[in-house]
Amino acid sequence: MKISKEKIGLMIAGGVVGLSAIILTIFGNPKNMGFCIACFIRDMAGSVKMHSAGVVQYMRPEVIGIVLGSFLISLCKGEFRPRGGSSPFIRFILGFFVMIGALTFLGCPLRMVLRLAGGDLNALVGLFGFTAGIAVGCFFISRGFSLGRAYKQNKIEGVALPVVNIVFLVTLIAFPSLLAFSESGPGSMHAPLLLSLLIGVIVGAIAQRTRLCMAGGIRDVILLKDWTLVLGSVMIFVVALIGNLITGSFKLGFTGQPVAQTNHIWNFLGMLLVGLCSVLLGGCPLRQLIMAGEGSTDSAITVLGLFVGAAFAHNFKLVGNATETGPNVWGKSAVIIGIVIALLIAFFNSKIKEEK
Repeated sequence: MKISKEKIGLMIAGGVVGLSAIILTIFGNPKNMGFCIACFIRDMAGSVKMHSAGVVQYMRPEVIGIVLGSFLISLCKGEFRPRGGSSPFIRFILGFFVMIGALTFLGCPLRMVLRLAGGDLNALVGLFGFTAGIAVGCFFISRGFSLGRAYKQNKIEGVALPVVNIVFLVTLIAFPSLLAFSESGPGSMHAPLLLSLLIGVIVGAIAQRTRLCMAGGIRDVILLKDWTLVLGSVMIFVVALIGNLITGSFKLGFTGQPVAQTNHIWNFLGMLLVGLCSVLLGGCPLRQLIMAGEGSTDSAITVLGLFVGAAFAHNFKLVGNATETGPNVWGKSAVIIGIVIALLIAFFNSKIKEEK
């Protein structure tokens, strides 16, 4: 049976991401968090002092690299197309609640797969919730959900987020005293700057070429019965699993996992919120960074929502706790409010065609 170039590309992309996560973990990134877009954006928000949680503050070069990798490869391939104007404020809100859900679960969809590859069965609960959220989103998509058309934008708009990330990189290298850095906790654990940046650029470039997306893969399976895009996620899991087995980092179970909570209800609901918002946005957090690098101002607004959501969650103590209790009552309330708001957005932006 002949395998298409698209499938081969996605499997290679997934393998690269899985291997990158293992390498970053070996060289200093937190265990089971070699790559986590939500966690890294949270750390960056702390580094620029949007929140004051001292254990999660670091300007993550991986995120900078992902955006710049996508930007550079899209320029080289003639795919840099500034566009936007598709319900920007709604996208900001959905991005905000993606982060609320991710920090309840303690990880984005990418880290969910990496945690599962490390033996963390709490991530399996999260996967069920993530899939359920995407299924709900697909229900509305099949009934005409849309956030509207994106329009051609000025090139200045398209390069804004890549330029911001260049400013972040220059500040990190030349003016680190302007930033906050954790002295303990996950924010203090990081691979060398150049290695992190290089891996970020590689992942950004390869993800741009293959459209790698956690939410998109499951969406395509549900709506189109197409398993092509999900192959990338499968390969991330397989390669990371092999890496964890080789390095002795695999530990099967619910308890004693690195930076994980065991409250199954809120692991499920947190990732349900992430899945629902991601499919309404047209991509998971990784995909949003990639599209922002390609010139999508809608995705740039979504990324801004992720930053603000991270700051809000830590400033108001809404994040999940790495214990059996999970998030506090305010964190739980934020997740429920997020689910309700996402459902309302989905309902009021759907155009159900009546049969004549």
